[in-house]
Amino acid sequence: MTSRRGLLDALLGAVLAVTLLGTAVALAGSWGGTSWLLDLVIGVTVGVLALRRHRHPAAYAVAGSAVALAGIVAARLTHLPHEPGPATVLALAVLVTSAIRWERPHQNELRVGGLPRAAVAAGCGLVVVVVAGLCTRPYGSGLDVITVLAALGWLTAVAAGLGLRLRDAQRRAALDEVRRDERLDLARELHDLAAHHLTGLVLKAQAARVVARQDASRVDDELAGIETSGADALTAMRRVVGLLRDSSEDGAPTLPGPPSPAELIRNFTARPGAPEVRATLGPFAPASDDRELPPAVRSTVYRIVQEGLTNVLRHASQARTVDIAVHRSDDELTVTIADDGPARSYRSGYGLIGMAERVHALGGRLEAGPRPGGGWAITAAIRVVP
Repeated sequence: MTSRRGLLDALLGAVLAVTLLGTAVALAGSWGGTSWLLDLVIGVTVGVLALRRHRHPAAYAVAGSAVALAGIVAARLTHLPHEPGPATVLALAVLVTSAIRWERPHQNELRVGGLPRAAVAAGCGLVVVVVAGLCTRPYGSGLDVITVLAALGWLTAVAAGLGLRLRDAQRRAALDEVRRDERLDLARELHDLAAHHLTGLVLKAQAARVVARQDASRVDDELAGIETSGADALTAMRRVVGLLRDSSEDGAPTLPGPPSPAELIRNFTARPGAPEVRATLGPFAPASDDRELPPAVRSTVYRIVQEGLTNVLRHASQARTVDIAVHRSDDELTVTIADDGPARSYRSGYGLIGMAERVHALGGRLEAGPRPGGGWAITAAIRVVP
């Protein structure tokens, strides 16, 4: 995101520089003298504000409008070429677009009768258009080209800002839906987790009563076992509830567990024309016992394999092989899914976002992207803690 923003800003700076230079040359040839100087100063000032708009877009839009208004008044009083110039109009359009897209109203703005900052920024841009039109009226009976240019710039900025704001809102809604689905899964699985541990505690308590009648000396051992099981249950449930409470870090441990990744692979390879799957499943291999892994880890590994294979079906139908590897090293479990299909950036979708939520919630890290030799790879490292 940062590199893309820097590239766009560099492009904007280059366009502004070329526009300012072209306008200066045109004004020097038609008006002569230093008639181009005011347009250059105003254009550079508003352009710098446009390039630095990211931190406070609405404030910079208002400041840019104020500078443009000052340029219009100065040009009118000194009989210089009409303002705002093309570069100023472009910079103001960028400022208004950014303000409308990014600014959100404070919680008390509407309650106390204040206007959202985005509306203030757009209103200031409209004031520039109106003042530019009023100041050019004495020079002609119709609309001046500068007024038309400023009006078109403002209308384009408002339309672009509203469109981008709507797109961002739709994306946030989609992300919220992904996170909500993950949280619903977590809530259901929390029920399973609680039922599992509570059932174990009840059975141990019943066994302790029987032991107490037969051999009172063994009661302490039975109570110690109940205490240990209760502590384990509280630790597991506290962790799951913590993930459920934090909407930005959702996870979903499953108990007694989802189907094995091996079952996913069997279903995947059973499809007609499916690529070959070469799997090294480590603790999830058929001959191994994955119950020593925490439920959250088992569930997350299953979801990673599921999402990886789904990505292959959707975006890499030309892939010939898929490599799946699960390795455990001390307190970390590494899952890698790689294919040799075409590497496409659009593979990063909402399913991958939901998967990343689970991995990050477990204190792990996830990387997904094209492979150097071609294809696509997903790699997740998950901390294994009881």
